Amino acid sequence: MKFDDIKLTFGYPLQLQTTSLSGQPERYSCRLIGCLPGRSLLFSVPKVSGKLVKFKIGQKVVVRFMIDNGIGVFAVAVEAQTLEPYPILHLSFPELVTFKGIRSATRVAVRERVTLKSPAHPERSLVGFICDISINGCRIEVDEEVAELGGNLELQLEVDILGLKQQLSLKGIIRSRVEPTDNLEAGVLVSYGIEFTELEEQERLVMYAFVFSHMAQQEQAAG
Repeated sequence: MKFDDIKLTFGYPLQLQTTSLSGQPERYSCRLIGCLPGRSLLFSVPKVSGKLVKFKIGQKVVVRFMIDNGIGVFAVAVEAQTLEPYPILHLSFPELVTFKGIRSATRVAVRERVTLKSPAHPERSLVGFICDISINGCRIEVDEEVAELGGNLELQLEVDILGLKQQLSLKGIIRSRVEPTDNLEAGVLVSYGIEFTELEEQERLVMYAFVFSHMAQQEQAAG
């Protein structure tokens, strides 16, 4: 497909992949901030440990992003990197964008601390862990009963997407109660399957980026 057909909004989160001098892939988070159709793309300059990443003119870059239920990928070259009036990465305009669909059921293993609240008992909150997650749901482990099957839950957590920390506030419905994995010694007594509901656009984008980043990391580790 053509880049113009995707109609990404300015500020859309993206992931850049380059290759280090040792041949290892390096990934950075940035955002689309401008576009001159057929000529160039303008990205925010990613930072590592608070410092701007430096790119070389002509350097090849692979760009990935989450959209709908899949991953878009295109290759470009660095045309310039400017500092004034603010840091901008100028990239060549992509000829084509490839798209790879992701099944909504695709789950990745994580270990994220989460605060849980039930609308039926708003004064009470519990702390548990998300042990796997997809763009449509997750599995949580807690040390006591949270709610009945079919009950609503609110989940609040902080996620790290390639060094960029984001707060997520999610709503979900308990669809199943399953046996905990192997954490009985850690106090896990109950494990629930959660289906996400009422995700706002920004929450969905953060969720896609979080799941995708873990998929990429696990793929890299396996390779």
